[in-house]
Amino acid sequence: MDAPASLFNTHVKLLAFDLLTLVPNSVDQTSFSRNGVRLCWAEAVGVVVSREFKPGRFLKFSIDDTTGCIPCVLWLNQLSSPYFSRRSPPDVRAIAEMAVKFASEAQLGVLARVRGKITGYRGSVQITVSDVIVERDPNFEILHWLDCIKLSRNCYNVSTTTVETSRDQKC
Repeated sequence: MDAPASLFNTHVKLLAFDLLTLVPNSVDQTSFSRNGVRLCWAEAVGVVVSREFKPGRFLKFSIDDTTGCIPCVLWLNQLSSPYFSRRSPPDVRAIAEMAVKFASEAQLGVLARVRGKITGYRGSVQITVSDVIVERDPNFEILHWLDCIKLSRNCYNVSTTTVETSRDQKC
């Protein structure tokens, strides 16, 4: 399997600058593309700079990684949403409890790592959050930056003609 195709079901580490320039995939409206490579999931790190909380509905917040602000939404309606009606009630309760925990941790000024699905809302790219982790070490943001740069050079920007020559490179 070539490198670009293997990124579709992976949480791709991206800076806001890269994430905000993604375009919806013309063939598959549930994914986005970067340099012709389909992406579906993302991981980003930044400081929480805005927060809009609607109990039992959602938490909208933005994280700033100094290249831009990434809009994020964390859904909190698992107990009332028909989307979860086919799942077992204990599983839905566990998912809802985790979402409430993540919402309480995403406070203004904290350094947070968010992971989730890349989605569009009103013509803008956002992350529909599946988990939030508060990072205690301020150096974690720099490490994320370095990882993003390395991955961009070695994995994300690999064209299909150079995949065969770079297959031995480790992402």
